[in-house]
Amino acid sequence: MADKKPVTRGRRPPDGEKRQFLTSMDPHVIRRIKSAAALRDKTASLMLEEAAKEWLERHSDGKK
Repeated sequence: MADKKPVTRGRRPPDGEKRQFLTSMDPHVIRRIKSAAALRDKTASLMLEEAAKEWLERHSDGKK
């Protein structure tokens, strides 16, 4: 019998750097995010993180 490999999904960053965050979105929005990310040679995850950081900076009222 062949050796079983552990199941992994996607690329995972080294421990401690990032944490996974699962959310649900409209499929049309997901497609647009993925398309925009591909055009910029970035991952959809990075695009969402950058957008969230921008939004939080604009709406934080000095809170962290």
